[in-house]
Amino acid sequence: MAKRVTGPEIEKLIQLLAKVPGLGPRSARRAALHLIKKKDQLLGPLSNAMGEAYDKVKICSRCGNVDTVDPCTVCTDNRRDQSVIIVVEDVSDLWALERAGALNAAYHVLGGTLSPLDGVGPNDLNIRGLIERVTSGGVRELIIAVNATVEGQTTAHYITDQLTGLNVKITRLAHGVPVGGELDYLDEGTLQAALRARTAI
Repeated sequence: MAKRVTGPEIEKLIQLLAKVPGLGPRSARRAALHLIKKKDQLLGPLSNAMGEAYDKVKICSRCGNVDTVDPCTVCTDNRRDQSVIIVVEDVSDLWALERAGALNAAYHVLGGTLSPLDGVGPNDLNIRGLIERVTSGGVRELIIAVNATVEGQTTAHYITDQLTGLNVKITRLAHGVPVGGELDYLDEGTLQAALRARTAI
């Protein structure tokens, strides 16, 4: 058994940091040590910011985004086209699309994907809220921007089935060759999707 080299407070900090995605035990130890060395510049302000976030962060009751206000900043932005809703799996996907800045639309966060093997059904996701937003009117297009996985495809098909008969255009993100991608390095599934989604030039 390894000898203990720090007190329980530092060990707890390391264990909590190790639970952050992308940080394993070694990275968590390095991060904790860096924070401790920069106690006044980093650890204190980080502690305050985390406490404030814990007190103020909310889930938007309309779209599922995280913010400090409800409805969130995205939902209350009058410059956005509220008639176009981009459906994403997670808040991180919403943030990624916002960084791209390709479309000034509204969003809807599902909170995951359908996965019967993991026990995730329609009632475990924010699908009912999406259907209510569409049926209440004013939505002309729904862009399903879920990951190109089996679960993502299943979720997309389920949502499409639920909205059949409603006067709303349903589209999906294109799948295929990424910008800067070389054909020789792409997998067969990506190449097949690219050929199926080919467009006129």
